[in-house]
Amino acid sequence: MQAKAYKGLGMEGSVARWYAKTTRKDLGEFKALARRMAEGLPPVAHVLEVAPGPGYFSIELAKLGKHHITGLDISKTFVEIAHRNAQAEGVQVDFQQGNASRMPFAEKTFDLIVCRAAFKNFTEPVEALREMRRVLKPGGKAVIIDLGKDTPQAAINSYIDGLDVNLFNKVFMKWTFRAMLLKRAYTKEDFERFIRESGFEASHIDSQPLGYEITVCREA
Repeated sequence: MQAKAYKGLGMEGSVARWYAKTTRKDLGEFKALARRMAEGLPPVAHVLEVAPGPGYFSIELAKLGKHHITGLDISKTFVEIAHRNAQAEGVQVDFQQGNASRMPFAEKTFDLIVCRAAFKNFTEPVEALREMRRVLKPGGKAVIIDLGKDTPQAAINSYIDGLDVNLFNKVFMKWTFRAMLLKRAYTKEDFERFIRESGFEASHIDSQPLGYEITVCREA
């Protein structure tokens, strides 16, 4: 598949800091996701979060066990914010700057990979999936949670209206979804095609209120 020409809004500087402040209000969601992803992990697992942003999920997962957790984000600002957040919570997470399409990790390193609310922004989605497969251990899985292109605006508005943010942020977030994020998002058929081209041996796609949760597994 041809790479996207448009790379989306750069999450650096003040934009990244605004995003970190706004998404902190979703901490309960990050805690719940961390508990769910921790189920079935080995006592000491190697976990990679791709595009962790401010690092909230990785930090919450680090609180649940003696796991080795790494976060890879293309944003220098996010890496700095995530490091500070981890230090403030007293946990160890190795946040690094890097590209999801060319990961700086050895083959068969991780038991689990998680990518939340970021896959639509990758300019090379198939290459990102191939890299996920490469760095997964046999028997490992990657979980991708993201917006679906066919998500109704009414569902997005309902979700945003339920957030604990001020009116300005709600208006701005609704505009961002409508004008940018939905245009970047993928359909279920897109994800099915990406998975076929990436080489993953097994996959499952669950519909969510705002999109999809995709689980892909490396068998060998």
